[in-house]
Amino acid sequence: MRAASGPLVLLAALVGGLIVGERAAPVAATGFLVVGVSVGVVAIVVGMQRDQLRSALALGVVALVMVGTTSMQRARHGLVSSPLAEAVAGYEPATIVVTLTEDPGGPTRFAVDATGRVHGAHRSVLVVATGDAAGRTRVLSAGDQVTLVGSFRPLSGWERRARWRHAVGAFVATDLLDVAPPSSPLFAVANQLRGLVVAGTARAPATERALLAGLLLGDTRAIPSEMEEAFRSSGLTHHLAVSGENVAFVLVLAGPLLRRFGYRGRFLGGLVVIVVFGTMTRWEPSVLRAVTMTGCVMLAGLVGRPASGLRVLTIAAGGLLVADPFLIHSVGFGLSCAATAGIALFAEPISRRLRGPTLVGEALAVTLAAQIGVAPIMIPVFGSMPLASLPANVIAAPLMAPITIGGLVAGIGGGLVAPVAPGAARALVVPVTVLVRALEGAAVGCARIPFELGGVAAALAAAGGLGAAGGRLAWRRSRRNGPTAGWPGSSSVGSKGDGDGGAGAGSDGDLGTASPRR
Repeated sequence: MRAASGPLVLLAALVGGLIVGERAAPVAATGFLVVGVSVGVVAIVVGMQRDQLRSALALGVVALVMVGTTSMQRARHGLVSSPLAEAVAGYEPATIVVTLTEDPGGPTRFAVDATGRVHGAHRSVLVVATGDAAGRTRVLSAGDQVTLVGSFRPLSGWERRARWRHAVGAFVATDLLDVAPPSSPLFAVANQLRGLVVAGTARAPATERALLAGLLLGDTRAIPSEMEEAFRSSGLTHHLAVSGENVAFVLVLAGPLLRRFGYRGRFLGGLVVIVVFGTMTRWEPSVLRAVTMTGCVMLAGLVGRPASGLRVLTIAAGGLLVADPFLIHSVGFGLSCAATAGIALFAEPISRRLRGPTLVGEALAVTLAAQIGVAPIMIPVFGSMPLASLPANVIAAPLMAPITIGGLVAGIGGGLVAPVAPGAARALVVPVTVLVRALEGAAVGCARIPFELGGVAAALAAAGGLGAAGGRLAWRRSRRNGPTAGWPGSSSVGSKGDGDGGAGAGSDGDLGTASPRR
């Protein structure tokens, strides 16, 4: 019980502190942050004594409430005490140099937006390019350094959501004077690989090409609206948000190379692989969580420590929320964490009670567990949950590994050979196109299922899931001689039923154990 519920209690304390900080005044609060960290250190020291675990937990709760509150206050203070505050409030014209932190996009071809870091000010703004600048900006990539002419203004309407990406205001760009390549070697390598994937899949039909960009890179800008709606109605949208499954499959792909090194070499090589892949996918919140969890698991494997799914999730999510408190406003981050927690809590017990083929049973168990996990977030935000997600995800589960691994191989390989052998590049992408069309068929077919879980029924389902979690934890506590971390027999994230903590790092240190998405 302590091993399982303790980290969840601490994570809840941190989230509670963030909520308190959201309602408190935005101040630097450096002193209180130091006090909170000091109390946390004391909690760790006390926790080293087995007979003082309750005291350590209590101190940890106090520490994380303080750290969460002060972290949020400091993040909000960074928005209001900005070097650009006067320029934004005064609508001042300027010529600025920004490093784009995301790929430009926009609802129309006449307006493009993207967040960017202003050189010299150490603050981010929402770049809104209009007119001729819009077309020239749209083809740029994250990491590019751009010289823009325009004027500052406050965020308005839907733009206010950019505050949670640390934008202190908007910059309306009317002209683009210069573009320089990324100064970061990491962005340079990631953009080169991303370009190869895009070039290698360019010979697929338009819809399949757009879906491959979403499935492999999380880039959904070119997916037709009707296809996006079909994925949403069938509960398959999470496949278009790159997450732990993709991270695991990338490590599987890199496995033959990584296994040539020793333990430390595998660890360092694995870190390089997941960081480059995270940069390729632009560090979306779900990717950020998955990469962080995978890094924790690999570190645990290196030092020979057990790594249960819930413990790794709480460490990764807690660390990310302290580093960037605004992640609490990201629905994608919340759904990703909730789905992973649901899988870790419920997938194995559900799977044991299902009868039938193992492959179907595991896919259904993971889907049911994930739906239980996301229900408390999904219902308030979207109003309902599609029941079509159960059959749709069972169909999609066996397709995702060959689509992801095959798509990356076909993309990078096709991108390399396309200039000299376009026919070979086209042949490489054909098998992946067939699989993507099968996934399309599952999305479109299951989207026609009219039933959705909403209102009181959804609330009861979520409450039942939480009650089952409590019962499961209580049962575990009653087993005096049972395992103290993770599920019985589980030693690492990535094991059966553990969710998408990325790749498992087992006792032999191997990397690249695939696990279900979410």
